[in-house]
Amino acid sequence: MPAQRLMPTDESVDLIDLTRSIVDKELRPVIADLDASATFPRDVFRTLGRAGLLSLPYPEEVGGGGQPYEVYLQALEEIASASASVGVGVSVHALSCFGLFTAGTDDQKQAWLPEMLSGELLGAYCLSEAHAGSDPAAMRTRAVRDGDDYVITGAKAWTTHGGKADFYKVMARTSDDGGRGISCFLVPADTPGLRADNPEQKMGLMSSTTATMLFDGVRVPADRRLGAEGQGLPIALAGLDAGRLGIAAVATGLAQEALDVAVAYAKEREAFGKAIIDHQGLAFVLADMAASIESARATYLAAARLKDAGRPYSRQASIAKMVCTDNAMKVTTDAVQVLGGAGYTKDFPVERFMREAKVMQIFEGTNQIQRLVISRSLAR
Repeated sequence: MPAQRLMPTDESVDLIDLTRSIVDKELRPVIADLDASATFPRDVFRTLGRAGLLSLPYPEEVGGGGQPYEVYLQALEEIASASASVGVGVSVHALSCFGLFTAGTDDQKQAWLPEMLSGELLGAYCLSEAHAGSDPAAMRTRAVRDGDDYVITGAKAWTTHGGKADFYKVMARTSDDGGRGISCFLVPADTPGLRADNPEQKMGLMSSTTATMLFDGVRVPADRRLGAEGQGLPIALAGLDAGRLGIAAVATGLAQEALDVAVAYAKEREAFGKAIIDHQGLAFVLADMAASIESARATYLAAARLKDAGRPYSRQASIAKMVCTDNAMKVTTDAVQVLGGAGYTKDFPVERFMREAKVMQIFEGTNQIQRLVISRSLAR
């Protein structure tokens, strides 16, 4: 059953209803086939964009929906309940637009942001490298100034939408000054010298394409740099706080869907003369799943409300990301257990949910990194 939500306005209630209607019509009927064939659903993103669902947290004056983060995240959760792959993609796209919105000039915003927020241009985010994941300051991809251009050379790993996006938000080294030597660029997908390596063969999120992006002398005009030289890492890290809330919402939507499937199965499946949901041992598992999902949702919403109020929320974003993704892993594993042998087959989606949950403990900063962020915040 759909999650019960207490929305701040009548408009946001209508927005959630619209989101549910779109995902029920456009996404739920096709997601199993998309996953099985590892097909990237580009048209789904256009549909979501035209409905205004890719631009919700951005102001109306730049083409956004003007919604608070607590509303955007709940719409994102609804999308993720139908497809974790698309939910992750929506979160990554929002992250790809974040640098332009926060650090771009007025001319840059006017030139590129409307099409990005409308979904006509789909974004990707290039921060990690094969040897620089949890430690992005160790990146080696380099951007060298050459007249009015920068020339970028290197490779960016684990790029969601890699080879499918229309633009890439790229962090590259412009000096050897550690974390202060990194700058941010907005690179069009059709720039000569930029190409995607073979897609990663992943455990889950099969309809979300992930690839290493290769930069072979990619020439980018200097007016596509966001912010000043050396501001790239602060831009990236500021975006990650918001991105972690996005993944927290996606993980919660995935967990909710797993619970819904488990409850429906437990009402129909009988053992020893009654539905298995009426056996206390299994009913208590479902009760624990429901309680943990409600708690996870409250955790990410509390962080979002701090963000909406303009207050510091970095620690709370890390807590939400850690709590919600650890919870999704447990809930989806329990859902497989509830379905028993059937849960271990591809006849039911819970095995897919379990595979999809695992990566959520890894990307947007591993949950070990989240614990590091939280503990350092406590020490300060």
